[in-house]
Amino acid sequence: MSDRSGGAAEVPGEPAPPLSRRQAARAREAGEPSAAFQAHVRAARSEFDSHVAHARAEFEEANERIKQRTGRNLILAIVIALAIGAVVLSTLLFVKWFFLVFALGAALLGVFEFSRALSASGRRVDLVPQLVAGTVLVLLPAILDPWLHWVTVFAAVAFVVVWRLLRQMVADDGRPGGAILSDALVSAFVQLYVPFFASLGVVLLRQEGGQWWILSFVIIAVAADTGAYASGLAWGRHPMAPKISPKKTWEGFAGAAAAAVIAGVLVAIFLLSLPWWAGIVVGLVILGTATAGDLGESMIKRDLGIKDMSSWLPGHGGVLDRLDSILPSAMAALALYYLFSPVVIA
Repeated sequence: MSDRSGGAAEVPGEPAPPLSRRQAARAREAGEPSAAFQAHVRAARSEFDSHVAHARAEFEEANERIKQRTGRNLILAIVIALAIGAVVLSTLLFVKWFFLVFALGAALLGVFEFSRALSASGRRVDLVPQLVAGTVLVLLPAILDPWLHWVTVFAAVAFVVVWRLLRQMVADDGRPGGAILSDALVSAFVQLYVPFFASLGVVLLRQEGGQWWILSFVIIAVAADTGAYASGLAWGRHPMAPKISPKKTWEGFAGAAAAAVIAGVLVAIFLLSLPWWAGIVVGLVILGTATAGDLGESMIKRDLGIKDMSSWLPGHGGVLDRLDSILPSAMAALALYYLFSPVVIA
């Protein structure tokens, strides 16, 4: 049945169906101002809901295409990255030594992930000694003289290697000599790859204005990673290292280089009080270490037969997957600090 205005008859107890704009106009012409206004509101709301649903569908479709191409949930990754960035920024801006807590936690989580991944692949890595040595190696540079830092590095590596050899002697399970040597070298590598690089960041933190250098190299590394992601997603055609990381392209590297140089110039001028040309040097050096760290971790994961070190950070993988470009960049930033400290603009 239909009413006289041409619309569908209302069923008692159910909301009236939304009217089109033409029906609203007819209602106005019929001299029903209140009904016409309600019809107009319903028609506008229905149209708005339709636009929102269409925009959401397009967004979800685009996000799904990005996820299929990169293997990451872009929105979730951005939210987590912003949260981590807020924590790092707040520690460095207000009380810089709070960053030590963040650095220690990140390093120990990285050690845990790496040790677990190595153990799953058949290597024998002693987790507790790794965590103990890593804690000492990250914390002591905050109070020791720089030359004693190298003594701490040697002691940490020797500790985990000797522990692994003693454990193997007690086990006496006939493990081949080559495998035993591989286990010892891997144990040393865990300390040198994660806690040692993190400890260099703590050494940098001790320096006058060191917090600005840490913030600067993190910004550059993140900018390079973002530039590589965006340009690779938009224009990536030529693989950069297909046997190591098939999704990395030369177009992405070009975007990373542009972003790193721009970020380097900006942080040099506004954070480090350096001339703009020094910012180009800093940007290019951090670009090199960040790219090497990214490819290096990809090679390690390929050797272990895994995609991510863990799934603790949705959209990113594991903690070590986010530190791959940051860790080696700490060493480069410390060297750049000593190089450019005399060049600081008054």
